[in-house]
Amino acid sequence: MSVGAADSTSAGPVGSILDRERIVAKAGFNRWLVPPAALAIHLCIGMAYGFSVFWLPLSKALTGTDEAACKTISLMAALTTTTCNWRVADIQIMYTLFFVVLGSSAALWGGWLERVGPRRAGVVAAFCWCGGMVVSAGGIMAHQMWLLWLGGIIGGVGLGLGYISPVSTLIKWFPDRRGMATGMAIMGFGGGAMIGSPLANLLINQFKGPNEAGVWQTFLVMAALYFVFMLAGAFGYRIPPAGWRPEGWVAPAAAQRAMITHGHVHLKNAHRTPQFWLIWAVLCLNVSAGIGVIGMASPMLQEIFAGKLIGHPELGFDQLDPGQKTAIATIGAAFAGLISLFNIGGRFFWASMSDKLGRKATYFIFFALGLVLYAAAPSLARSGSVALFVLTIGVILSMYGGGFATVPAYLADIFGTQFVGAIHGRLLTAWSVAGIVGPILVGYIREAELALKVPKDHVYDVTFYVLAVFLILGLLCNFAIKQLSAKWFMSDAEVASLQAKTASAAAAGGSFGIGRGGLDGPAILAWLAVGLPILWGVWTTLQKAAPLFN
Repeated sequence: MSVGAADSTSAGPVGSILDRERIVAKAGFNRWLVPPAALAIHLCIGMAYGFSVFWLPLSKALTGTDEAACKTISLMAALTTTTCNWRVADIQIMYTLFFVVLGSSAALWGGWLERVGPRRAGVVAAFCWCGGMVVSAGGIMAHQMWLLWLGGIIGGVGLGLGYISPVSTLIKWFPDRRGMATGMAIMGFGGGAMIGSPLANLLINQFKGPNEAGVWQTFLVMAALYFVFMLAGAFGYRIPPAGWRPEGWVAPAAAQRAMITHGHVHLKNAHRTPQFWLIWAVLCLNVSAGIGVIGMASPMLQEIFAGKLIGHPELGFDQLDPGQKTAIATIGAAFAGLISLFNIGGRFFWASMSDKLGRKATYFIFFALGLVLYAAAPSLARSGSVALFVLTIGVILSMYGGGFATVPAYLADIFGTQFVGAIHGRLLTAWSVAGIVGPILVGYIREAELALKVPKDHVYDVTFYVLAVFLILGLLCNFAIKQLSAKWFMSDAEVASLQAKTASAAAAGGSFGIGRGGLDGPAILAWLAVGLPILWGVWTTLQKAAPLFN
């Protein structure tokens, strides 16, 4: 599609409305329109965290099946069977595919994103994420699990591109608040399930019937809603002209001490530096510890506190009757929702704090404070205070989320902003590794402890101590991160060549008539569009979590 005038600060060739050159901001643009555009995409793809809401309905989609015969069916046969219900363990592979493909696609296509710009990447992300949901809906209708998985793979590509699409754009728009800007967007990814899960429950209840689980209809409705939201976000993206900086803003004199570079490292060289792999290890270790806790949060609370959760402190988990176990399972689900709020809030809070403290100091807090809290968690559990234990896990998970939100700014500080989105994409392979290591390690330790007849209220003690060791390793890796040698940075001529398409003919740098922005009419509407769903999700979560503090 072509139009007659370029959306740029200077005249140039006409091209697709998706082209990078077409989304260079004009004079008078408000940079505060970009974070809600990023949030619109991240709130949609963040539903990947909430897909567990579909597992049980999908496992009971068929009626009148031969359950005895179906128990022995192989995984290969389960992929194509139309006469047996799916096992939850098999359906959950879709969740694993999401995050493995997320890291892989972000690494593979991060460089392409930097070339074509965030709008085209956001549009492709919308087609992949929502198209994957449609393919999975077809798999549910036909009861073909291989199609469900295929939808997970396609959706995973959308996750990867959608996740990294706003990173470098926000960092360039907010050089004065790098951490806060990326924290606002990545906060959305953590909050997607908080909105999507209760919405999915409402839709399932609307569509389900005596012989109908209501899931494929829910997939299609949510895919349509997400597609509209994600396209709105993608078309809301604008990039600043090359050399843009906020009016009156000057890079802080303490940049050298704060490890903020003024140069740019090329994508092809970033992974050749020790700093890249140290930051990779920092992210991997922080995420491995946090994601291990997230994956076991609900059963952990139930098994540690058992009867204490329902006013019967004398009862251990194995002494509860089925009705009591159902009651504490509801409280456990509320706990999982509550810690998601800490995860979300931590993404914004810690990333914003990193603008004042510096990225290295912020990660030092993650690892040092986290080490104390992980080591103290078993003692806090034995103290019998549910509220104190919940608060401790909440702070731990706030730093898990904060690690995700702070790392893009850390990369920009070390490697510059020219290729930060693509470098961030490659770094997300650490997430793929952590997503396997953390849950498997925690699950293995739990099973080993149970095999040794350790009481269930003590079965997680070793887990916390092992995860504390991860944080010690992360602390050491973070300490080893230093500024890059000058040999890694591109020359001024190389940078100018790369930035030529978005450079203004009017000036070599400055504000280009684009100020710091603020909450004008369009910005208020944009923030309301993403803010109201977030507030609804927070309110729903807090209502469910209230029993934890009774």
